[in-house]
Amino acid sequence: MGRFRSSAVMAALLLIAGGIMSAGSDTAHAAGCNLGNGIKHVVYLQFDNVHLRRDNPNVPSDLEQIPSLLNFLQGKGTLLTNHHTPLISHTSVDIVTSLTGVYGEKFGFAVGNSFGFFDPSGNPHFTSSFAYWTDVVNEGTTSSPINVPQHVDQRGKVHPAPWVPYTRAGCDFGAFSIANIELENTGIGGTDPVSKGVDVSTAFGPASPEAAEVAAAAAIPNDHTAAHNKARAVPAADFEGIAIHCAKGSALCGNPATTHAVADVLNDEPGGYTGYLALFGNKYVAPAINGGQGFVRDLDGLPITDSLGNNGFPSGFSPTPSQSLGYVAQMLEAGVDVVYFYIEDAHDNHSYPGCASSADGTFGPGEAGYVCQLKAYDKAFGEFFARLKAHNITPDNTLFVITSDENDHFAGNVKGATPPGCDGVNVACAYPTGTKGEVDADLSRIFATEAGITTPFGVHFDDAPSVHINGNPAQTATVTRTLEQKAAQLIG
Repeated sequence: MGRFRSSAVMAALLLIAGGIMSAGSDTAHAAGCNLGNGIKHVVYLQFDNVHLRRDNPNVPSDLEQIPSLLNFLQGKGTLLTNHHTPLISHTSVDIVTSLTGVYGEKFGFAVGNSFGFFDPSGNPHFTSSFAYWTDVVNEGTTSSPINVPQHVDQRGKVHPAPWVPYTRAGCDFGAFSIANIELENTGIGGTDPVSKGVDVSTAFGPASPEAAEVAAAAAIPNDHTAAHNKARAVPAADFEGIAIHCAKGSALCGNPATTHAVADVLNDEPGGYTGYLALFGNKYVAPAINGGQGFVRDLDGLPITDSLGNNGFPSGFSPTPSQSLGYVAQMLEAGVDVVYFYIEDAHDNHSYPGCASSADGTFGPGEAGYVCQLKAYDKAFGEFFARLKAHNITPDNTLFVITSDENDHFAGNVKGATPPGCDGVNVACAYPTGTKGEVDADLSRIFATEAGITTPFGVHFDDAPSVHINGNPAQTATVTRTLEQKAAQLIG
């Protein structure tokens, strides 16, 4: 599921298509880009729960309903099945694991889309796992901060960044909606930096014009009028979700006075990392890759906007295939050598034009809305590969890596699909309302009603929650052991 959902725990698949044949390219590259083995580009796609395996044996799987992608992979691809999802599996930790090659306990957050920590008084706090790579988390107080890197590694420093091997090789690296290598919030700190984030301050500085833009938008009355809602959303559309980490000497970052590139600061990077620049946000990336225009078009020819019509990053970090593929195609055509990007899941109800909706907010295999959304995926990938081919970006000179996080699968009763034998493609399936989606429970209430325990604790909301007991007692403390023992007996 997406960034705000819990997830199942199973192994994921990684598919790679590419070649080692050397071929010319019509697309300009950063000076000296050297990927080796004749590879001129890397296209790395992170899916959100898009699968090859069927959930209902009668209904073609996600990839079977995206033949433009499946045929592309089968034509010149390799399926890697020895690919392990973190436990617990969820979007942030899964994606960062795939970016770094290590599990979450080695890059700072091992649980899911948020994580807990204790302040000096032993009180638990939680913060989002989605934050820019070099952000810090204040585990102290405002007056006595204890700043710990968000992506803290076993050295106690910021974990090595995944774009560095590419930029050191002279290659520009573009990112679209993929966790933590672009800005994840428009935070500038303030009185509650844990919940609001600090990404804009991290990238541009707390006294920057970009921070001033954020502050000005926040000062607009939050009265839910259409004009004010749209104006308040501009900073997110301008700065979130999109970045280019430039190689040294890249024309895309060029002169910071005109491109608004900023220093790509990685003070803890092994071997040092100085003299590199980056562009953050559509406000500065779009003009660099689209001839000075303030927008990029999706594959349907429409400007990519947020849900309120502001040019820039789509709202909610849930871009459609047409949006993600359209943006990275523009990056590649502008000379960005490496692109990493994310596409939203297909099984949730995203209200695609012309597609049926679901009262449960999500679909079971073979439901009309699910099949309709997958048709949009298929159309987008067909257009994407044709567009890249027209620019001589093909498996002969490009490494395509396609993977999926979490491996959520439908856990409902597929035998309950009606009419019996439905396949979704020819005959739509239906499932009883209320039999899809999540089942949530209040853990503190269950402890109180079933075990008579009212010990205060914080809990990370997910399918295998971490529990943070107030006061941070030792593992062997009676209060800790009692909660652990009673947890095994809860019914819910």
